[in-house]
Amino acid sequence: MSKENKTFGQVMASYNKGFWVASFMELFERWAWYGLFAVLALYLTGSTDEGALGFSHTEKGQIMGIVTAILYLLPLFTGVIADKIGYKLSLIIAYLMLMSGYYFMGEVSSYTSVFLVFLYVAVGAAMFKPVASAIVTKNTDKSNSTLGFGIFYMMVNIGGFIGPAFSSTLRTQYGWKIVFIQAAAVIFINLLIVLFFYKEKDRVKTDEGLVQAIKNSLSNIKEAVMDIRLTVLLVIMVGFWTMFNQLFYTLPTFIDDWINTAALHDSIASVSPALASFMSGGGKSINPEMLINIDAGAIILLQMLVSYFVLKMRHVSAMITGFIIAAIGIGLTFYTGNGLYTILGIIIFAIGEMMTNPTFSSFIALISPKGKEALYMGTYFLPVFAGNFFTTFVSGNLYQAWSDKLSLLQREMARRNISMPEIGDSFSKNDYFELASQKLQMTQNEMTQFVWDTYQPNRIWYVIVGIGVVTILALFFYDRLVIRPRERK
Repeated sequence: MSKENKTFGQVMASYNKGFWVASFMELFERWAWYGLFAVLALYLTGSTDEGALGFSHTEKGQIMGIVTAILYLLPLFTGVIADKIGYKLSLIIAYLMLMSGYYFMGEVSSYTSVFLVFLYVAVGAAMFKPVASAIVTKNTDKSNSTLGFGIFYMMVNIGGFIGPAFSSTLRTQYGWKIVFIQAAAVIFINLLIVLFFYKEKDRVKTDEGLVQAIKNSLSNIKEAVMDIRLTVLLVIMVGFWTMFNQLFYTLPTFIDDWINTAALHDSIASVSPALASFMSGGGKSINPEMLINIDAGAIILLQMLVSYFVLKMRHVSAMITGFIIAAIGIGLTFYTGNGLYTILGIIIFAIGEMMTNPTFSSFIALISPKGKEALYMGTYFLPVFAGNFFTTFVSGNLYQAWSDKLSLLQREMARRNISMPEIGDSFSKNDYFELASQKLQMTQNEMTQFVWDTYQPNRIWYVIVGIGVVTILALFFYDRLVIRPRERK
């Protein structure tokens, strides 16, 4: 029976055990990763009296940006290693590293130790990342691969939604340590799956050594990026990923600093008490990670509809439209201190993301010379790597200078010559806010509004949206000068 004549049920029935094992391992790995990553900015910069680490935003930006950038560069090497030692062994190594890494991240507290342990986690994640998608590739064919990868990436978003939802409730009820234990426990489930349910297909073994295989991989990447059309596209996409990353790196702390999530909780509770309780983890204010999680929830609900709409558009037109929508959405989340506008902005951003991100892979394939599609697709992670690296400075240095509530309040107290204790082991960030509100004779909400009005921390949206605008213009001219002439030929 041809691909065109197969019913949906027949295609679903065609997937073998290896496909479903890989898909569920992806779900659990994303559960663990996003269960931690969605709250990591809050943990790193939160007040020490709540069990967080109290780092500066510059330190947060370095830990999250540099380490995650390295994670997306490593698959150039770990994919080759997996091919040489086998997928099953690679997965076992990855899961052992992730389990121990996630657990020990909750046990260390200095900047250097957190950086190094998170880097260890990133190496484990990089061991996993190319293997799961490779297993799906090997267990699908032309008749079912399109839907197969759709299911696979749906698992990504399901895991990305469940993880933060669990972390939100767990940290509210039991504190920060349980978040890291949860991540380790979920990876342990994956370890059981790979040990008892995954059977590796016969590997094609070659005489090529590991070092030579890595050299060949790098040589292939070099060959691809020598194509100026591809290189320009990859550089343009760095802008998208830099803007996209603000959702996880910067927005959670912006919400924590400036959005009255207690008032937002009451507004949602007036419509649905159950939804308010879910989004607050059983507390009295909406947790920032649950607002960020609206992005993954929207993708789960709307991706199929958006993808169907995008099918009717040119690839580059869909990407440009997606960029514009995403820039409007991310700008709205930082422009106002109103939580309802934050929710609206995240939903708008998610629609733009759904139009852009899946289309990028197809777009690379579109400009690839015939027979070199796989070679060109190997460059996919390069702009993701660079985008994470540049996010370090926006989420770290720039946020510290322009938008960090503590830094701006300290500036105001110094301007008024009001002496305040140094933040340390015996005087936390929350203690500082409490004492400052007393000395300023304001409630904490009044103090937050005063600092907002005086220093305009929302102006960071100029930079974030500006990156999006430059990306949109660059892609527009790329379309005019490169893609349209190619299409006319």
